[in-house]
Amino acid sequence: MSIMEILEINIPLSNVTLKGNLVIPKNAIGIVIFSHGSGSSRFSPRNNYVAKMFHRSNIGTLLFDLLTEEEDEIYENRFNIDLLVSRLIEVTEWLMKNENTKGYPFAYFGASTGAASALRAAAYFGNTIKAVVSRGGRPDLGLSALALVTAPTLLIVGQMDVPVVIMNKQAYDEINTIKEMKTIPGATHLFEEPGALQEVAESAIDWYKKYFNNKME
Repeated sequence: MSIMEILEINIPLSNVTLKGNLVIPKNAIGIVIFSHGSGSSRFSPRNNYVAKMFHRSNIGTLLFDLLTEEEDEIYENRFNIDLLVSRLIEVTEWLMKNENTKGYPFAYFGASTGAASALRAAAYFGNTIKAVVSRGGRPDLGLSALALVTAPTLLIVGQMDVPVVIMNKQAYDEINTIKEMKTIPGATHLFEEPGALQEVAESAIDWYKKYFNNKME
């Protein structure tokens, strides 16, 4: 698979099949599984921008829909963290068994409400998940599981996103593993300011490179 080739995949779970886009660059050092925020999807322009920067640094990505189209029409499902966590866990287990991906180390990238599902799934998997990055996330929605997370965790927030900054500070205090909270100067919740999303991606890349092991263990 070339660096920019996107493989559109169907991910069969216990009761639904989810759609995903998988990219594994040549010499990939690991695969980052994205957990998007409410109302978003695998086509999120922000997550796809970040993913493309990951590819240039030899980091593979999976962007997938946490809900089917029918499920997403029910507004409450978008905030059903228990459901989203179970989906993320099942998708991760599928990747771990898949012939094309099972040899790689895995990490999570969670945005908005997706950060809560990423952290709770990381708590479930323990040392199997090598790192977690949250972008403008709501880790406070996974508060009960934060003390169980063992993966090194980076919380990235926009300086001007004051409510989310406060929520992340509360969550940060509950995390007992290697952790860091990074504030992007002048950035708001969606990191739409010039250079803000690039800084998010660069910080995440540095974090993953630091904690990914060799491709094959």
